[in-house]
Amino acid sequence: EDEWLALKPQEPSPSQCCGSGCKPCIYDVYEKELARWERAKAKQDKSLLTEEKEQSNNSELNPDTFTAFNISSVEQLTEDTYQYKFELPGNSSLRLSLGQHIVLRGEVNGLEVQRAYTPISPRNAEGYFEVLVKCYEAGLMSQYIKTWKKGDTVFWRGPFGGFPYRPNKHGELLMLASGTGLAPMLPILQSITDDEEDETFVTLVGCFRTFETIYLKPLLRDLARYWNIRIFYVLSQETSLEKLPWSYQENTYTGRLNEDLMKTIINSCRRKPFVLVCGSPAFSEDMKRYLKAAGIEENSCFVF
Repeated sequence: EDEWLALKPQEPSPSQCCGSGCKPCIYDVYEKELARWERAKAKQDKSLLTEEKEQSNNSELNPDTFTAFNISSVEQLTEDTYQYKFELPGNSSLRLSLGQHIVLRGEVNGLEVQRAYTPISPRNAEGYFEVLVKCYEAGLMSQYIKTWKKGDTVFWRGPFGGFPYRPNKHGELLMLASGTGLAPMLPILQSITDDEEDETFVTLVGCFRTFETIYLKPLLRDLARYWNIRIFYVLSQETSLEKLPWSYQENTYTGRLNEDLMKTIINSCRRKPFVLVCGSPAFSEDMKRYLKAAGIEENSCFVF
Protein backbone atom coordinates (compact mmCIF):
# COMPACT_ATOMS: atom_id res chain seq x y z
CA GLU A 1 0.00 0.00 0.00
CA ASP A 2 2.83 2.40 0.85
CA GLU A 3 4.47 1.72 -2.51
CA TRP A 4 1.25 2.53 -4.36
CA LEU A 5 0.78 5.72 -2.33
CA ALA A 6 4.31 6.77 -3.28
CA LEU A 7 3.37 6.37 -6.97
CA LYS A 8 0.12 8.33 -6.65
CA PRO A 9 0.16 11.59 -8.70
CA GLN A 10 0.38 14.77 -6.66
CA GLU A 11 -2.40 17.31 -7.05
CA PRO A 12 -1.00 20.56 -8.55
CA SER A 13 -0.69 23.64 -6.39
CA PRO A 14 -2.34 26.92 -7.52
CA SER A 15 1.10 28.29 -8.52
CA GLN A 16 1.43 25.52 -11.10
CA CYS A 17 -1.57 26.76 -13.09
CA CYS A 18 -0.68 29.54 -15.53
CA GLY A 19 -4.29 30.78 -15.61
CA SER A 20 -4.43 31.00 -19.42
CA GLY A 21 -7.25 28.55 -20.01
CA CYS A 22 -5.03 25.81 -21.47
CA LYS A 23 -6.70 22.67 -22.80
CA PRO A 24 -5.64 20.43 -21.19
CA CYS A 25 -4.96 22.43 -18.03
CA ILE A 26 -2.43 21.00 -15.60
CA TYR A 27 -5.43 19.98 -13.46
CA ASP A 28 -6.85 18.04 -16.45
CA VAL A 29 -3.49 16.28 -16.80
CA TYR A 30 -3.56 15.47 -13.07
CA GLU A 31 -7.08 13.99 -13.30
CA LYS A 32 -5.98 11.85 -16.28
CA GLU A 33 -2.89 10.59 -14.44
CA LEU A 34 -4.90 9.96 -11.25
CA ALA A 35 -7.44 7.87 -13.19
CA ARG A 36 -4.61 5.86 -14.75
CA TRP A 37 -3.05 5.32 -11.29
CA GLU A 38 -6.41 4.16 -9.91
CA ARG A 39 -6.84 1.67 -12.79
CA ALA A 40 -3.29 0.35 -12.29
CA LYS A 41 -3.79 0.01 -8.51
CA ALA A 42 -7.09 -1.82 -8.98
CA LYS A 43 -5.33 -4.37 -11.22
CA GLN A 44 -2.13 -4.33 -9.15
CA ASP A 45 -0.19 -3.76 -12.38
CA LYS A 46 2.49 -1.06 -12.14
CA SER A 47 3.36 -1.41 -15.83
CA LEU A 48 0.12 0.44 -16.62
CA LEU A 49 1.72 3.57 -15.15
CA THR A 50 4.40 3.75 -17.83
CA GLU A 51 2.23 4.02 -20.94
CA GLU A 52 3.93 6.14 -23.59
CA LYS A 53 2.53 9.51 -24.63
CA GLU A 54 1.97 10.27 -28.28
CA GLN A 55 4.38 12.78 -29.80
CA SER A 56 3.68 15.11 -32.71
CA ASN A 57 5.47 14.33 -35.97
CA ASN A 58 6.26 17.99 -36.56
CA SER A 59 7.45 18.97 -33.13
CA GLU A 60 8.51 17.60 -29.78
CA LEU A 61 5.94 19.83 -28.12
CA ASN A 62 3.14 17.99 -26.35
CA PRO A 63 0.13 19.53 -24.58
CA ASP A 64 0.06 16.77 -21.95
CA THR A 65 3.72 16.51 -20.94
CA PHE A 66 6.67 18.86 -20.63
CA THR A 67 9.48 18.58 -23.16
CA ALA A 68 13.08 19.76 -22.72
CA PHE A 69 14.49 22.46 -25.04
CA ASN A 70 17.99 23.96 -24.94
CA ILE A 71 18.61 27.71 -24.92
CA SER A 72 20.81 28.68 -27.87
CA SER A 73 21.03 32.44 -27.22
CA VAL A 74 20.01 35.13 -24.74
CA GLU A 75 19.58 38.77 -25.78
CA GLN A 76 18.69 41.59 -23.40
CA LEU A 77 16.36 44.03 -25.18
CA THR A 78 15.60 46.51 -22.39
CA GLU A 79 16.36 46.85 -18.70
CA ASP A 80 13.87 44.10 -17.81
CA THR A 81 13.02 42.30 -21.06
CA TYR A 82 14.88 39.50 -22.79
CA GLN A 83 14.63 37.52 -26.02
CA TYR A 84 15.43 33.82 -25.69
CA LYS A 85 16.12 31.48 -28.60
CA PHE A 86 15.54 27.73 -28.21
CA GLU A 87 16.86 24.88 -30.35
CA LEU A 88 14.58 22.50 -32.23
CA PRO A 89 15.92 19.16 -33.51
CA GLY A 90 17.05 19.21 -37.16
CA ASN A 91 14.92 21.50 -39.29
CA SER A 92 11.75 20.82 -37.33
CA SER A 93 9.25 23.56 -36.52
CA LEU A 94 6.80 24.16 -33.69
CA ARG A 95 4.05 24.49 -36.34
CA LEU A 96 1.95 26.67 -34.07
CA SER A 97 -1.29 28.19 -35.21
CA LEU A 98 -1.24 31.99 -35.17
CA GLY A 99 -1.20 33.47 -31.68
CA GLN A 100 -0.86 30.14 -29.87
CA HIS A 101 1.00 30.09 -26.57
CA ILE A 102 3.11 27.50 -24.79
CA VAL A 103 3.52 26.90 -21.06
CA LEU A 104 6.83 27.12 -19.21
CA ARG A 105 7.60 25.15 -16.04
CA GLY A 106 10.03 26.52 -13.48
CA GLU A 107 11.00 25.94 -9.87
CA VAL A 108 11.79 28.58 -7.26
CA ASN A 109 12.72 27.63 -3.69
CA GLY A 110 11.15 24.20 -4.16
CA LEU A 111 7.88 25.66 -5.51
CA GLU A 112 6.86 24.70 -9.05
CA VAL A 113 5.39 27.56 -11.11
CA GLN A 114 3.97 27.66 -14.64
CA ARG A 115 3.40 30.62 -16.95
CA ALA A 116 2.22 31.03 -20.54
CA TYR A 117 4.28 32.77 -23.26
CA THR A 118 3.67 33.27 -26.98
CA PRO A 119 6.63 32.59 -29.30
CA ILE A 120 7.48 35.63 -31.44
CA SER A 121 9.32 33.69 -34.16
CA PRO A 122 7.53 33.11 -37.50
CA ARG A 123 5.36 30.02 -37.24
CA ASN A 124 7.29 28.36 -40.09
CA ALA A 125 10.70 29.02 -38.46
CA GLU A 126 12.84 25.89 -38.74
CA GLY A 127 15.34 24.65 -36.16
CA TYR A 128 14.45 27.21 -33.50
CA PHE A 129 11.77 29.27 -31.76
CA GLU A 130 12.03 32.55 -29.84
CA VAL A 131 10.22 33.89 -26.80
CA LEU A 132 9.97 37.45 -25.46
CA VAL A 133 10.00 37.60 -21.64
CA LYS A 134 9.61 40.53 -19.28
CA CYS A 135 11.12 39.88 -15.84
CA TYR A 136 9.41 41.40 -12.80
CA GLU A 137 11.29 42.20 -9.61
CA ALA A 138 8.94 40.21 -7.38
CA GLY A 139 7.80 37.63 -9.94
CA LEU A 140 8.29 33.98 -9.02
CA MET A 141 8.83 32.85 -12.60
CA SER A 142 11.06 35.88 -13.22
CA GLN A 143 13.40 34.74 -10.44
CA TYR A 144 13.78 31.43 -12.29
CA ILE A 145 14.16 32.98 -15.75
CA LYS A 146 16.84 35.42 -14.58
CA THR A 147 19.14 32.45 -13.93
CA TRP A 148 18.98 31.27 -17.56
CA LYS A 149 22.07 31.22 -19.73
CA LYS A 150 23.03 29.79 -23.10
CA GLY A 151 23.06 25.98 -23.02
CA ASP A 152 20.53 25.63 -20.20
CA THR A 153 17.62 23.20 -20.55
CA VAL A 154 14.07 24.51 -20.12
CA PHE A 155 10.76 22.63 -20.10
CA TRP A 156 7.71 23.63 -22.20
CA ARG A 157 4.37 22.06 -23.07
CA GLY A 158 1.66 23.06 -25.52
CA PRO A 159 0.50 24.54 -27.77
CA PHE A 160 -2.72 26.17 -26.56
CA GLY A 161 -5.15 28.86 -27.66
CA GLY A 162 -4.58 30.90 -30.78
CA PHE A 163 -6.44 33.30 -33.04
CA PRO A 164 -8.31 31.69 -35.98
CA TYR A 165 -6.89 33.98 -38.64
CA ARG A 166 -7.56 33.43 -42.33
CA PRO A 167 -6.00 35.55 -45.10
CA ASN A 168 -8.30 38.33 -46.35
CA LYS A 169 -11.05 37.39 -43.89
CA HIS A 170 -10.93 40.88 -42.35
CA GLY A 171 -10.51 44.09 -44.30
CA GLU A 172 -8.31 45.56 -41.57
CA LEU A 173 -6.86 44.32 -38.31
CA LEU A 174 -6.35 46.80 -35.49
CA MET A 175 -3.79 45.39 -33.04
CA LEU A 176 -3.65 46.93 -29.55
CA ALA A 177 -0.61 45.68 -27.65
CA SER A 178 0.81 46.72 -24.30
CA GLY A 179 4.45 45.78 -23.64
CA THR A 180 5.04 42.06 -24.22
CA GLY A 181 1.44 41.88 -25.44
CA LEU A 182 3.22 42.51 -28.73
CA ALA A 183 4.22 38.81 -28.82
CA PRO A 184 1.07 37.20 -30.31
CA MET A 185 0.75 40.03 -32.85
CA LEU A 186 4.13 39.41 -34.49
CA PRO A 187 3.48 35.95 -36.01
CA ILE A 188 0.19 37.26 -37.43
CA LEU A 189 1.92 40.31 -38.91
CA GLN A 190 4.69 38.17 -40.40
CA SER A 191 2.14 35.74 -41.82
CA ILE A 192 0.41 38.62 -43.63
CA THR A 193 3.60 40.14 -45.02
CA ASP A 194 4.88 36.70 -46.14
CA ASP A 195 1.71 36.02 -48.14
CA GLU A 196 1.56 38.03 -51.38
CA GLU A 197 -2.11 37.08 -51.78
CA ASP A 198 -3.06 38.49 -48.37
CA GLU A 199 -4.18 42.11 -48.77
CA THR A 200 -5.33 42.66 -45.20
CA PHE A 201 -4.55 46.14 -43.86
CA VAL A 202 -3.00 46.19 -40.40
CA THR A 203 -2.77 49.02 -37.87
CA LEU A 204 -0.60 48.07 -34.87
CA VAL A 205 -0.67 50.29 -31.78
CA GLY A 206 2.18 49.48 -29.39
CA CYS A 207 1.90 50.93 -25.87
CA PHE A 208 5.19 51.33 -23.99
CA ARG A 209 6.54 53.49 -21.17
CA THR A 210 9.33 55.25 -23.05
CA PHE A 211 11.03 55.20 -26.45
CA GLU A 212 13.86 53.10 -24.96
CA THR A 213 11.42 50.41 -23.81
CA ILE A 214 10.02 49.73 -27.31
CA TYR A 215 10.93 46.13 -28.12
CA LEU A 216 12.29 44.85 -31.43
CA LYS A 217 12.56 48.24 -33.16
CA PRO A 218 14.41 46.89 -36.24
CA LEU A 219 11.77 44.20 -36.85
CA LEU A 220 8.89 46.64 -36.39
CA ARG A 221 10.60 49.16 -38.68
CA ASP A 222 10.92 46.51 -41.40
CA LEU A 223 7.27 45.48 -41.03
CA ALA A 224 6.12 49.12 -41.26
CA ARG A 225 7.70 49.37 -44.74
CA TYR A 226 5.00 47.12 -46.20
CA TRP A 227 2.24 48.93 -48.07
CA ASN A 228 -0.52 47.50 -45.89
CA ILE A 229 1.10 47.87 -42.44
CA ARG A 230 0.94 50.95 -40.17
CA ILE A 231 2.53 51.09 -36.74
CA PHE A 232 1.79 53.69 -34.06
CA TYR A 233 3.44 54.03 -30.65
CA VAL A 234 1.87 55.37 -27.46
CA LEU A 235 4.48 56.27 -24.82
CA SER A 236 2.99 56.84 -21.37
CA GLN A 237 6.06 58.37 -19.70
CA GLU A 238 7.33 60.55 -22.54
CA THR A 239 6.29 64.20 -22.29
CA SER A 240 7.63 65.43 -25.62
CA LEU A 241 8.33 63.98 -29.06
CA GLU A 242 11.20 66.39 -29.80
CA LYS A 243 13.91 64.06 -28.48
CA LEU A 244 12.68 61.12 -30.54
CA PRO A 245 14.24 60.30 -33.93
CA TRP A 246 12.35 62.24 -36.60
CA SER A 247 11.19 59.00 -38.25
CA TYR A 248 9.17 58.17 -35.09
CA GLN A 249 7.69 61.59 -34.37
CA GLU A 250 4.88 61.43 -36.92
CA ASN A 251 3.49 58.09 -35.72
CA THR A 252 4.02 58.43 -31.94
CA TYR A 253 1.71 59.80 -29.23
CA THR A 254 2.61 60.73 -25.65
CA GLY A 255 0.47 59.85 -22.65
CA ARG A 256 -1.86 56.87 -22.53
CA LEU A 257 -4.11 55.24 -25.09
CA ASN A 258 -7.43 56.75 -24.03
CA GLU A 259 -10.95 56.92 -25.46
CA ASP A 260 -10.31 60.01 -27.61
CA LEU A 261 -7.09 58.64 -29.10
CA MET A 262 -8.83 55.31 -29.77
CA LYS A 263 -11.52 57.09 -31.77
CA THR A 264 -8.87 59.01 -33.71
CA ILE A 265 -7.01 55.82 -34.62
CA ILE A 266 -10.17 53.92 -35.58
CA ASN A 267 -11.34 56.84 -37.75
CA SER A 268 -7.98 56.74 -39.56
CA CYS A 269 -8.38 53.03 -40.43
CA ARG A 270 -8.98 52.39 -44.10
CA ARG A 271 -11.76 49.89 -43.37
CA LYS A 272 -13.82 48.99 -40.32
CA PRO A 273 -11.31 46.99 -38.26
CA PHE A 274 -11.44 43.69 -36.46
CA VAL A 275 -9.54 44.31 -33.21
CA LEU A 276 -6.93 42.15 -31.45
CA VAL A 277 -6.02 43.06 -27.86
CA CYS A 278 -3.16 41.77 -25.70
CA GLY A 279 -1.80 43.18 -22.46
CA SER A 280 -2.48 43.13 -18.73
CA PRO A 281 -6.06 42.41 -17.55
CA ALA A 282 -6.46 46.13 -16.71
CA PHE A 283 -5.23 47.14 -20.20
CA SER A 284 -7.63 44.69 -21.86
CA GLU A 285 -10.59 45.95 -19.84
CA ASP A 286 -9.76 49.57 -20.69
CA MET A 287 -9.42 48.76 -24.39
CA LYS A 288 -12.77 46.94 -24.49
CA ARG A 289 -14.44 49.95 -22.90
CA TYR A 290 -12.82 52.41 -25.33
CA LEU A 291 -13.66 50.21 -28.32
CA LYS A 292 -17.30 50.02 -27.29
CA ALA A 293 -17.41 53.83 -27.01
CA ALA A 294 -15.90 54.02 -30.51
CA GLY A 295 -18.63 51.80 -31.95
CA ILE A 296 -16.70 48.51 -32.18
CA GLU A 297 -18.98 45.59 -31.31
CA GLU A 298 -17.84 42.83 -28.98
CA ASN A 299 -17.98 40.25 -31.78
CA SER A 300 -15.43 42.37 -33.70
CA CYS A 301 -12.79 41.99 -30.99
CA PHE A 302 -10.50 39.16 -29.85
CA VAL A 303 -8.60 39.34 -26.54
CA PHE A 304 -5.54 37.12 -26.06
